[in-house]
Amino acid sequence: MRIDKYLWTIRIFKTRSVATEACHKGQVRLGNDIIKASKEIKENDIININQNGITRSYKVLDLPKNRVGAALLPTFVLDMTTDEEKEKIQMRRSPSFERRERGSGRPTKRERREIDLFKRN
Repeated sequence: MRIDKYLWTIRIFKTRSVATEACHKGQVRLGNDIIKASKEIKENDIININQNGITRSYKVLDLPKNRVGAALLPTFVLDMTTDEEKEKIQMRRSPSFERRERGSGRPTKRERREIDLFKRN
């Protein structure tokens, strides 16, 4: 199976064209080699994907025939991403101090000055 098709079927990329584009940009590696989107993969290959400074690693367990549901992913792929990289992902997902409660509206002039002062320090 082509690597771009595999990455799409196991839901790493939303569309196959996005997976192909990532391969052309050099974000997808098989082992340590940058590969083309047409590269055939097989079981036990290790795929490294670098997106936004985060490197994710996956081991191919089996090749699906069609796109699979999220519940079936563990039968086809094993996430081997290091704990360091997972921490980076969590840090990017965590809300910043600027987050306001829903429905609280825009900050007042006084709150805005306090936010600006806090950011400068």
